[in-house]
Parts: sequence; C-alpha cells; structure tokens
Amino acid sequence: MTVARRIDGKAKAAELAVSITSDASTLLVEHGIRPGLAVVIVGEDPASQVYVRNKKRTAESCGFHSVQRTLADDASQTDVLQLIEDLNGDAAIHGILVQLPLPEHLDEQAITQAIEPSKDVDGFHFVNIGKLTAGRTSDAFVPCTPAACMLMIEDEIGSDLSGKNAVVIGRSNIVGKPMASLLIKANATVTITHSRTKDLPQVVAGADIVVAAVGRPNMVKADWIKEGAIVIDVGINRVEKTVDGETKMGLTGDVDYDAVCAVAGAITPVPGGVGPMTIIMLMANTLRSARFSAGLEG
Repeated sequence: MTVARRIDGKAKAAELAVSITSDASTLLVEHGIRPGLAVVIVGEDPASQVYVRNKKRTAESCGFHSVQRTLADDASQTDVLQLIEDLNGDAAIHGILVQLPLPEHLDEQAITQAIEPSKDVDGFHFVNIGKLTAGRTSDAFVPCTPAACMLMIEDEIGSDLSGKNAVVIGRSNIVGKPMASLLIKANATVTITHSRTKDLPQVVAGADIVVAAVGRPNMVKADWIKEGAIVIDVGINRVEKTVDGETKMGLTGDVDYDAVCAVAGAITPVPGGVGPMTIIMLMANTLRSARFSAGLEG
C-alpha cells in the first residue's frame, strides 16, 4: 500500500525564513533599506486578527519594518482609500496588504486596486494579474498561496511539468486562476474545475497534480486520486473534531487526508502545509519589492 510523503510546509517555511532574514540584513547593511510591510485591517473579525498577528510576527522575525494600521468596523471607503494613498507614498513601506474579508459596506475591488502595483505584495492588482497571466513574472508579484503551492510541487517533481496533467479544484481570483497560470507557465496541462464541473471525481482522477481550493471540508476522497499523484490542499476549514471523547473545534482541509494518504505520492497536511508557506511567500514578495526599490531586481 502507498503511504504518501507528508509535504511539511512548516519546515520549508522555516528554511526560507532563514534565507529571507539573511537577505534582508544584507540589504540593510549594504543599501540602508529595511523591507517594510504594512497590513491594513478593518474591524475586529477574530480570524483576521489571528492572521494579521501571524504576519506581523513573521515580518518582525525576518528583520522587517512591520506596520499595522487598524480601522474601525464602520470606517468609510474614503477613510480606507486615504490610508492606502498615505502608505503608497511612504518610502519606508515596500509592501501593502489589506486583510480580507472587508466589512460588507466597503468595495473590496476598489480598495485592492488602489494599492500601487509595485507595493501589491498580495498580487491582487490587475497589473500583477495581467503579468502573471502573460507569463511575465520577473517583475510581477504572484499571489502568495499559489506561489507557495508551486514551490512545494517543484520540491517534489521539479520545475518543468511537461507531460503532467494538473487539476485545480476552485476558480477563485486569489488561488484557483493564478494557480492555473503558474502551472501552465511550468508546462503542465491544466484543467480548472469548480462547482459546475460535470463528473468532478472522474476529472480529478486523471491528474498527476491536484490542487484543492474550494473551502469544503474533506471533499476530495481517495477514489478521486490517481495513485502516486501530488495533492496540495489549500483548504482551511473549521470543523468539530472528537479527540479522546471530547469535542473541540479544529482545522481540516478540502482533502480527506487520512484516506488520500493511502493513494497519493505526496500530500500537504492541514494545518502545517500551505498555510505557513503562504505567510513566508508574503515576506519573499516584500523583500523583492524592497530590492526593486534599490534597483537590485527587475
């Protein structure tokens, strides 16, 4: 029986953090530039607060200048746009991200598009999306989660995916679509699936690489997976779990991990897989932006 290799995102992120911290230190010593990351959060959503704390802690541990700007839940569109304009003009800030989701009264697209493309370390600006779609990533920021997934896939089977069939489950602008663009750039044959895909299990069963990003706990079953496939689970779902007879809230992915482990060649766990890698890719993008500002890349 196959037992899938566990792709340890936490360990890979720790390894990358060492090199990012070293490069940030060199940039400061040689060019007087400390990478600066500003996180904007609107409201008091508990999950968002946790994510923001993790990003701030990681930025500080990498030696970055880390700034958090918190606005009240009822902040106006004008308030948010003014804050972004101020950060766009701040030379000490190289990366700006707005923590999503935003309160319903705010226009998410208008706000994310207000960030200067050169500081859009989330990779959500249409300029960066266009460059990624065109395969021109040398001076673009790639969304952090797809970038993280690609690194983990490359670690398993290399950077040239010629002849590989990849299926992306989910078509979001944040994960599904940019993930497909990265896989195409690496020469994979790519299928994007979603809630309206006919015979989804059959489509997934032909894939050498599966990226699940739909937000439905344990949706992807073992009989969906080709033997030896690489399975990347982007899902983070809060569910009730029973441990030693006690029911608690825990995290699970979009993939039925235990069952799929018996079929797949390699798989990311949840937690400890894509999540830690997403945060470290945010740091990598911020460092790149700081290097761009010094004329060292591009």
